[in-house]
Amino acid sequence: MRLTPRNLSRHLRRRLAKAQARRRPPLVEAPVRTGIIGCGVVSLRYLESAGFFNVLDVVACADARPEAAKTRARSHGIPRACSVEELLADPSIELVVNLTPTTAHFEVSRAALAAGKSVYSEKPLATARQDARALLTQAHSAGLRIGCAPDTVLGGGLQTCRKLVDEGAIGTPIAAAAVCAHRSPEFWHPDPAAHFQPGGGPLLDMAPYYLTALVHFLGPIRRISGIAGASPEERVVALGPRAGERIEVGTPTLVMALLEFANGTYGNFTVTYDFAGLGRPCIQLFGTEGTLQTPDPNDFDGPVRLFRRDTGAWRTVPLTHSYTEDFRGLGVADMAFAMRTGRPHRANGQIGCHVVEVMQAILESAESGAPRDIESVCERPAPMPPGLAPGALGP
Repeated sequence: MRLTPRNLSRHLRRRLAKAQARRRPPLVEAPVRTGIIGCGVVSLRYLESAGFFNVLDVVACADARPEAAKTRARSHGIPRACSVEELLADPSIELVVNLTPTTAHFEVSRAALAAGKSVYSEKPLATARQDARALLTQAHSAGLRIGCAPDTVLGGGLQTCRKLVDEGAIGTPIAAAAVCAHRSPEFWHPDPAAHFQPGGGPLLDMAPYYLTALVHFLGPIRRISGIAGASPEERVVALGPRAGERIEVGTPTLVMALLEFANGTYGNFTVTYDFAGLGRPCIQLFGTEGTLQTPDPNDFDGPVRLFRRDTGAWRTVPLTHSYTEDFRGLGVADMAFAMRTGRPHRANGQIGCHVVEVMQAILESAESGAPRDIESVCERPAPMPPGLAPGALGP
């Protein structure tokens, strides 16, 4: 795929021009031939970023709506728009980026793996733990890779936080607190009904950003306890052609959980559509020597704030890492580079599977009133190196 400046948003055009001016050498001799399945709104953000990473060569796109695929191919210079079946049958495509709706993630990823292609999926990896585990098993058996969003955790803001934690800036971590108060979809989405049904809701939609960030900071979660509910239980669409329509809520819109990490750290997590606003940091990490306030894990940039016991004051920490703009697809590029170099990729399926199990266990705990042990394990991936040049991905 050849992205030209007219295809990109203004701030990414500036970054691309600077990167191109440096005439950076290719990261690998042969870019990974990539196909995109799912040409909705999120695909625009992935395609805007893809032009920075010459390890990726987007050669085809597909969608259940043929016209959507044709439109995306025309607007972003993708050589081929085709059906899902045609894309999967193309032996030259090595990597499939699965940007389909949440409920289709499992089936599309399973089909891509069966076709001999590595897969990178939008979050969540699946909507049920058994499906997420099946994908990992299938990929391992076939010698293929599987990756999963979010990749915001690889951006400059959260990677600066990771570096501070790893360097002991807060001492030994003791606890974490995270709150995601996302604006309720009936106020901004023209057709929000799916957000309030099973397979939707704030937990599956937004929790992967927070849980993934916590795993990067603290490692895997081994035990949870959850409560959940919906308030109110009926929503009214505020805009668009369905304005005034009433939606019955069929999934929790307020979920709270206590988390116990394998390293002995404790945490609490709230995710909801029901709060009018949030006047506190999204994630706070508490340690023996200080407290770290992280940026919104849905973003790539800052601010990062640190309180140290020895100074008794807060300070804003300058970001040490690159990729501070909206680089959705950074995880895809990191995975493609790993496919060529043989190293592990950072936005990996093991973390994606772990997050799916944690989310499902939270809802099960809320329904039963009993804590749940988490069976899956994952490792903290290698951090991104600080100060990377545009398009670089590090070892």
